[in-house]
Amino acid sequence: MALSYQALLTAIPVVLKAGNVPNVVGEAGIGKSALISDVARQMGAKLFTTVVSLSEKGDLAIPVPPLTSESFIQTAAYGQLADVQFGYAHTLIEIIQYAEAHPKQPIIWFLDEFNRGTQAVQSELMNLVLQRTINTLKLPQQVQLVLAENPDASMRGFEDSTYGVVAGDAAIKDRTVRLVMRTDAADWLRWAQQLDTTQSRPHIHPLVQRFISEDVTRLNQTDQQEDLTATPRAWERVSANLYELEKLPRTTQAVVALDIFQGDVGRDLGRSFEAFLEQQAIHLTPADLFTSQPKGAVTPAPILKQFQAMSEPQKGTVLRSCLRLTADYPLTNDQNAGRFLQLLQTLSQDGQFALVQTIGQDRALLKQLYTVNVAKSSPYVTALYQYLQQVASWSNQ
Repeated sequence: MALSYQALLTAIPVVLKAGNVPNVVGEAGIGKSALISDVARQMGAKLFTTVVSLSEKGDLAIPVPPLTSESFIQTAAYGQLADVQFGYAHTLIEIIQYAEAHPKQPIIWFLDEFNRGTQAVQSELMNLVLQRTINTLKLPQQVQLVLAENPDASMRGFEDSTYGVVAGDAAIKDRTVRLVMRTDAADWLRWAQQLDTTQSRPHIHPLVQRFISEDVTRLNQTDQQEDLTATPRAWERVSANLYELEKLPRTTQAVVALDIFQGDVGRDLGRSFEAFLEQQAIHLTPADLFTSQPKGAVTPAPILKQFQAMSEPQKGTVLRSCLRLTADYPLTNDQNAGRFLQLLQTLSQDGQFALVQTIGQDRALLKQLYTVNVAKSSPYVTALYQYLQQVASWSNQ
């Protein structure tokens, strides 16, 4: 089972406090590094990061000749012996110095892209995970390790993975807790709306948020014609680029914007995003549909007018995104149910039937609607459930 970003914010501290080593496995670009930064912040821990894929054997600790005469030992029968010392990487020195200066503060050492390091590098790091030692140096008790890996084909659920990874030692797998991370649109959109205090603006540009909200499958979508995948990290680049593009004259933006967007998320999505920017005035998100004022089960007239002005595919896409975000906007809520029913009825008969077929595949949602319908406690939920049954019966007409 895979966990969302928010779920992992809970799971990783649990594993660490139990004295174990979390190993976060997930596709490239879905936010593993950002996740560990948030975990460290949440735990009040100092974070140090080593990118294992960029490391070479000997980077952490390398033998050096004896530095003093006391390092030479004269034996009676075996001649002179030299007590070889080790030189340690600057990151490790910083960790030790920080631990001495802040003995009560937890420290997280994040070993990123662990299974993209060479076998020699992974072997050198083995004692970190297994024994918490590097040669003669023992890690301070407050230092806790977190690994991150990309999927490899030997992992259950990732049999078709094509990442260039080096399969880890069985001992590593046995001594770590594998936590599989998945992209979750609702999680990502909540984070996207939050203020980035370093920039005094939302983490993600509001227009990028809207574009993803309309069809949340775009958050992690592969361009079939190119070797690019529109990952959450790619959309973060789109957002940063868009903030900068907005500082340019419109004529200049028009010349370069499409190529920049396509360089991040591929040809098709880049073109779709540019078209979206040109037509943004008529686009709506689930948040617009369900939270616009005034409150109530009737869609506010301005929102309804905008929705009716959208094309049939756009309407269907937005309503499907509503179905994917029922954790945030449950259809068992009378206001949400009433608005969804009203908007559903603006689609053509074919469009309504196709959407109801999609709903029919979500047994959990249907069970929730059925339970409320039986209780007769929410009139708009009851009306929605009964209308869904009516539309489903059209296949027999």
